[in-house]
Amino acid sequence: MSVPADRVGGAPISWGVCEAPGWGYELPADRVLSEMSGLGLRATELGPTGYLGATPADVRATLDRHGLTLIGGFLPVPMHVATAADLAEAAAAIGVLAAAGAEVVVLAARSTDGSYDHRVRLTEDEWTTLFATLATLQAMAAERGLRAALHPHVGTAIEDRDAVLRLLAGSDVPLCLDTGHLLIGGMQPAELIELAADRITHVHLKDVDTAIAATVQSGARSYMNAVKAGLYTPLGAGDVDIAGIVAGLEATGYAGWYVLEQDCAMDGPPADGAGPVGDVRTSRAFLQDQP
Repeated sequence: MSVPADRVGGAPISWGVCEAPGWGYELPADRVLSEMSGLGLRATELGPTGYLGATPADVRATLDRHGLTLIGGFLPVPMHVATAADLAEAAAAIGVLAAAGAEVVVLAARSTDGSYDHRVRLTEDEWTTLFATLATLQAMAAERGLRAALHPHVGTAIEDRDAVLRLLAGSDVPLCLDTGHLLIGGMQPAELIELAADRITHVHLKDVDTAIAATVQSGARSYMNAVKAGLYTPLGAGDVDIAGIVAGLEATGYAGWYVLEQDCAMDGPPADGAGPVGDVRTSRAFLQDQP
């Protein structure tokens, strides 16, 4: 099913811009946004805090130069061990998003070191802390007029199917359905749509090479190395039924964003007009070509 162009957005991570330590070369924001705009995208997620500017005014100015608006931003927080400093940092990031015109804050229950290369297993006490922290973050977002969405994500406390089911049972938080991370964690996106369509408020679209994904699932390869090896493909080139997922969501009445988010990592700058922009162009064309 085709998706209206005004509901398809971009994300700096598709150009290799990531908050994880040691991720790789970071393209300048003006190049990334210029290439987004050149593909006909009119909205983007924020990228790492500070990437588009230090203040809301700076973010708005950066976006305005390229005719883009702000969808929201990804905010990883160590929810199972959150300190006052973690919450203060989260509040500041949520404040920037709200003041810069965002609609949604996409939360992740990150590991203590901020990497995505090891599984996070929680004790019962840590689950209790996570749910309390999550409620606090939801309230912070609501106070600033933002929707909060929890993103099941590789290398976080909400990664595998059991953790997603426990989240659904223990919290009322809306969800960000990421077709890649959910699949790698061991849950089919179609199952989440069936179980909790009314909780899905935001979507990240990824296609996946499942052979490479299996090496992450087995622990044979780190998440970062898998990304570099081609874990994520342009939409339609991998093993995920993206068209079926989109059709399923639309059938439930989903009316939110579809963010093109194929994580990549680079060792250096690609030549002008080359690099990740080609993959994003292919993904956007795939969505447009669906009957």
